[in-house]
Amino acid sequence: MSASFWPWLIFALCVLGMLGLDLGLFHRKPREVSKREALTWCLVWITLALLFNLGIYFWRGSEKATEFFTGYLIEYSLSVDNIFVFLLIFTYFEVPAAYRRRVLFWGILGAIVMRGLF
Repeated sequence: MSASFWPWLIFALCVLGMLGLDLGLFHRKPREVSKREALTWCLVWITLALLFNLGIYFWRGSEKATEFFTGYLIEYSLSVDNIFVFLLIFTYFEVPAAYRRRVLFWGILGAIVMRGLF
């Protein structure tokens, strides 16, 4: 195995671990999420991304950290249109607010698996 395999494996395990914690521990029971809680979780995930970026900076240098940060900002800004589409779909199919987090989780997990296979 090459040396570049291990960082990717560790990254993938961290992402899957965070997804598992999010759904399996923090949000076991379906319930409606308040705006304050949603904002708090957004800040938690953004902070984790910035800490990861800091790790890249110390491990690989400023150029790679800038590339990660730029990609993160682009992906984050593109996610805004996804929110609009999710709201349309949830409204059309009348998905109760309590179950939306679970539906989104499985959608995100499916997207990660499909990207990995691609």
